Amino acid sequence: MSAERTLLIIKPDAVAKNAIGNILMRLETEGFVIRELRKLQLSQEQAQQFYAVHKERPFYGELVEFMTSGPAVPTVLEREDAVAHLRQVIGATDSTKAEPGTIRAEFGTDVQCNAVHASDSPENAAGEIGFFFG
Repeated sequence: MSAERTLLIIKPDAVAKNAIGNILMRLETEGFVIRELRKLQLSQEQAQQFYAVHKERPFYGELVEFMTSGPAVPTVLEREDAVAHLRQVIGATDSTKAEPGTIRAEFGTDVQCNAVHASDSPENAAGEIGFFFG
């Protein structure tokens, strides 16, 4: 099996907690290689575009507001079976329901302030990586 790339975003809540280094270290111990990384502040337009898939959902406005509330760290990660393995390592979307030992259980607080975003398929990973890294 060959290496696969996926996108992880360390969200504003985890950046505010100074958890960037701890999260990246955890990912490296899981066998991920960090291929690209940048720290940025998403504009309203960028957040709306990135989360357009959720536009009709009731939480869309709050999500956009949250993702523009502070800096975020989009990161391209690579390893075998990257998408599936990363989803396992980060845990459930709702941090209160995430398995102990997962990134969201450790660094998140709820369903919105859940520390990280991760691509949910290789196809979405390719699009999301392109969004942030061209």
